Amino acid sequence: MAQPARKVEPGRFASSNPGSVNTYWVQAPEGLVIIDTLRTPTDARKAVEEIKKTGEPVAAILLTHSHPDHVGGAGAFHEAFPQAPIYASKATDKTMREDSRGFYPLARSANAGFPAKITYADRTFEDGAPLQAGGLRFETATFAHGESDTANVYYRPDTGDLFSGDLATGKVTPALIEGTSCGWLQILDQLGGRFSGARTMYPGHGAAGPARALIDVQRRYLQVFRGLVRPAVAPDSPEGGTVAPGEQKSIIAELDRAYPGHPPVADLPTIVQENIKAVARELSAEDPAKTPAACADTPQEGADGLLAPVSAYVTAVNDRNLDALAGAFAADAELIDVGRRFKGRAAIRDWARAEVIGGSLTVIEVAENRPGHQRLLVRFAPGGQGGFDAYYAFTVDGSSITRAELTYAN
Repeated sequence: MAQPARKVEPGRFASSNPGSVNTYWVQAPEGLVIIDTLRTPTDARKAVEEIKKTGEPVAAILLTHSHPDHVGGAGAFHEAFPQAPIYASKATDKTMREDSRGFYPLARSANAGFPAKITYADRTFEDGAPLQAGGLRFETATFAHGESDTANVYYRPDTGDLFSGDLATGKVTPALIEGTSCGWLQILDQLGGRFSGARTMYPGHGAAGPARALIDVQRRYLQVFRGLVRPAVAPDSPEGGTVAPGEQKSIIAELDRAYPGHPPVADLPTIVQENIKAVARELSAEDPAKTPAACADTPQEGADGLLAPVSAYVTAVNDRNLDALAGAFAADAELIDVGRRFKGRAAIRDWARAEVIGGSLTVIEVAENRPGHQRLLVRFAPGGQGGFDAYYAFTVDGSSITRAELTYAN
């Protein structure tokens, strides 16, 4: 029986914020395979310095999609590694060469470091066809009309690594300026189904993480964003299909509360405002009767009025299920119990074993409710009877609780 491939973590270089972008390199039998080439030649040369420290030759360069921040450094990579072919799917190559949205001139006007001339792929492959690069086999899939006009992902079935470009990222503010959030949501469903065996996702922006979790986080962000913009373009809104200044301010404030400290994927100071305008135009043109199921506004709460991870926590307490309780939290979550801090899922599990399991928890009311956050008034009975009232405040990202703070109600 053949031995399984030894897992070697991909190398990564991330350019500086604002608009930090990732490039990755993976070990292959014939050398390194690079995925994406950063925004500018200057950034690319910094990555080249790190890649050369490995002492390995570069066998191939792969492009995920046509956006300027992922292809602007291709010329510098080609100059450093002229023997390495640059691969792109036929759809991505066509989108780059046509640049029908004028993204490359726009990038030059916004960033003096963006190259005057684009370096295109010199090898193309059929959309969705398997690719052999550097002696490695990648499965691929090409998607259209989502985060970008076309997007290609690369999957290693031997390791479960999925290089997703910008289709699913974590803890960043994405670009929605193409106004195709509904298409993007449909793609996320397809992505999860097509690569159900993917373990680790390596996104174009932000840190790598569990593939399913990053897909869920991206889906939830898009749903929250659409849910915030939709009322502003309703027929009875102040300016009808146009987002009024006050509505825009309110939307931005809600996003800041739900997603604090999420840096933008582009060096565009007004990216959130542009996102709102684009999604407003998209929603105004949608026919609710024909909206795909993936794009329907998903309620933030279940039948019990609670966010899914919060509901899971309450259920786990009452079922005395320690594993389910701990599983409702992110691995790096923080819990504060009347000033005492517990950091990480393992510490929270120990706390729950000692102080929670065996008790009962009753939700009296949802005292505060906004995207990604709920504050509950509850009665907790440590021994299952009697008890005391308390406020439980939960912050949620995707399918996990990232922070919880418990205080006495009185």
